[in-house]
Amino acid sequence: MALNKNKSLIDSGMSPGKTIFALAWPVILDQSFNTMVQYVDSAMVGSLGAVATAAVGANSSTIWLVHGMMYAFGAAFAVFAARQIGAGDKEEVHHTVRQALLTIVAFSIVVTTFMHSIAHKLPLWIGVSAEVAPDAATYISYIAKAYPFTITFAFLANMIRSSGDTRSPLISNIITNVANIIGNFFLIYPSRTIKIFNQQINIYGANLGVEGAAIATALATALSALILLSVLLFKDSPIKTPLFGVSWRVDWPLINRVFKLGVPLALERATLNVGQIVLTVLVTRIGTTALAAHHLAITAETITFMPASGFSMAATALVAQSLGAKRKDLALDYAKRSLTWGIMLMSATGAIMFIFSRQLMSFFTSDVAVITLGSRVLRIEAFAEPFFAMSIVGSGILRGAGDTKWPFINSLIGMWIVRLIPATILIYFFNFGLEAAWLCMVADLVVRGLLNFYRYKRGNWVDVWKD
Repeated sequence: MALNKNKSLIDSGMSPGKTIFALAWPVILDQSFNTMVQYVDSAMVGSLGAVATAAVGANSSTIWLVHGMMYAFGAAFAVFAARQIGAGDKEEVHHTVRQALLTIVAFSIVVTTFMHSIAHKLPLWIGVSAEVAPDAATYISYIAKAYPFTITFAFLANMIRSSGDTRSPLISNIITNVANIIGNFFLIYPSRTIKIFNQQINIYGANLGVEGAAIATALATALSALILLSVLLFKDSPIKTPLFGVSWRVDWPLINRVFKLGVPLALERATLNVGQIVLTVLVTRIGTTALAAHHLAITAETITFMPASGFSMAATALVAQSLGAKRKDLALDYAKRSLTWGIMLMSATGAIMFIFSRQLMSFFTSDVAVITLGSRVLRIEAFAEPFFAMSIVGSGILRGAGDTKWPFINSLIGMWIVRLIPATILIYFFNFGLEAAWLCMVADLVVRGLLNFYRYKRGNWVDVWKD
């Protein structure tokens, strides 16, 4: 049964369980497909060697930082829109969407200008080796050029999902990730001859290496943003917004309220992503093999995020719409179901990661040292997956209620006190390897998950919006 595109989620006529799964499965499938493509993408770059892998990996945490902060403000607008959809206030929904579009333009100008200005200095600040730095600088410079599209996608994906449409972002992701693989195929490698059905076929290749991977990613990002913009403008849904004959004046009181909700969420993302950058700096001290294994193991680990991301997104939208309709009972029911299913499924994917850790790493690279080290740390991290689900889905529940302060505080404790301080001591002063860094990561995920679960169990979050 499909969700009604013209009604709020809580008025869809579906049972709570069916509503959650109707929202969650496209996101899980989206994440599954995206993970598969990341695997292929990493394998294509990984085939160039450890230096190329390290060049891309060195930028990953910085890219996640910018993406995460833009996602945070997009999510804040989406929570407001979901509340208004739940309350049945169509005009306010349209007004919120237009304010989000204005914010996209402002952020695009500021973020793109700033990131492009530091692109060639960033790898040196991170501390990568001299052989890795040129490719790393080239990669991030192309990614910076695509930030207007990255920001557009982050905002619109949140807005569209908050309305109950999780399929459009899925379809967009499938199209754009296939485009990214095709771009990699032609841009990374030199011209070559391949054999298909006993026929020799000449394939053009630009032979751009890491630069080709960056260009393909930038173009795919632009395509994804344009697809979602078309969905917003033309698809019949609660957030389809008229653009002409309406006010486009900046609503500063609304922007202020959105920022009050979004800043703690952005700080939560920044806390995690800056922490990842610091951890990357620590890992570069261990060596290029460790950095490559670290990057590829994190990519492999994304298989465990799929269920949690789906149920987290479902919880955010359903809690927000339920509280907008003043149905606390529904909000509590949706939250409990989402958290339970997220923990169960993420535990299962963690077991898969433990069993097939070496096969996952072998998909990306043929470097035996990288495979051995990466599979070892994946098995260490597998034990933290139930707690990671508590953190991810619990944060989604609290976000839907507008309670973004405590997930930020919990992330600050977990990342900086539990993960980074011990990791710094173990690596800098005792010369421990990558395993020590990942053991600290496990401790962080356990603590963060338990803290978010405690906040959820207290139940105070259902009344946070009043404050």
